[in-house]
Amino acid sequence: MEILLIKIIQTLLLPPGLMILLMLAGYFVARRMPHTGKVMLFTGFGLLVLASLPIVANLNLRLLEGNSALSPTELANPSAEAIVILSGGRKLDAPEYGNNDTVSMQTLERVRYGAWLHRHTRLPMLVTGGKVFESSRPAEAELIRQVLTEEYQLPVQWLEAYSRNTWENAEFSQVILKEAGIKRIYLVTQAWHMPRARMAFESVGLDVIPAPTGFLHGDGDAPLILEFLPSSGALLTNYYLSHELMGIVWYRLRYL
Repeated sequence: MEILLIKIIQTLLLPPGLMILLMLAGYFVARRMPHTGKVMLFTGFGLLVLASLPIVANLNLRLLEGNSALSPTELANPSAEAIVILSGGRKLDAPEYGNNDTVSMQTLERVRYGAWLHRHTRLPMLVTGGKVFESSRPAEAELIRQVLTEEYQLPVQWLEAYSRNTWENAEFSQVILKEAGIKRIYLVTQAWHMPRARMAFESVGLDVIPAPTGFLHGDGDAPLILEFLPSSGALLTNYYLSHELMGIVWYRLRYL
């Protein structure tokens, strides 16, 4: 029930839900308070436009993508003891895979880099991710293991299949790693998700070396004019960034 409530709140407070809600409220308020209603309408519209601009998205990326990629020196002399790959969602009933669930694009991006990191370091891998809602579907960690073993022909040492969010990823993974005597890990997730993930894993006592992937860099070769034109990609980027900032605040209130 808590997870469902959180999902509803996220939908209403993150782009574009917040802007739509503000404009809708302004429309009804304008019937009795025309000035206030118009202010709400224009504010919602203005925020929606700003959230759709690539230049705003690229500026906001600096808030979260502070961790650089692992260096060749680090890969040649790994200082971690294991690789932890976080799940990032699933694709439901994929017709090209016999209407079975498979990993989402975000999860696949993490899996691919985790596999690449394993081939360079030969470190054991832990995959973590359960089911957000109760169902008969396999846990996301099981889907990740299937891709790693069947498509990459790589072994998965540990599987954590009960977590429902990033904090539980950390909490439940720490128990498994502690039993194996592992303290220091490479943490694999998208660069924009790394601050929240790192905070969670370090808060449960693990030493984290960020291993980010999926950097959302802007197109440096694009004409400058395109930075000021609304884009669905920019809106999605700003959604991710808003989601992460809200998640960091929520984790500090809920868990820390």
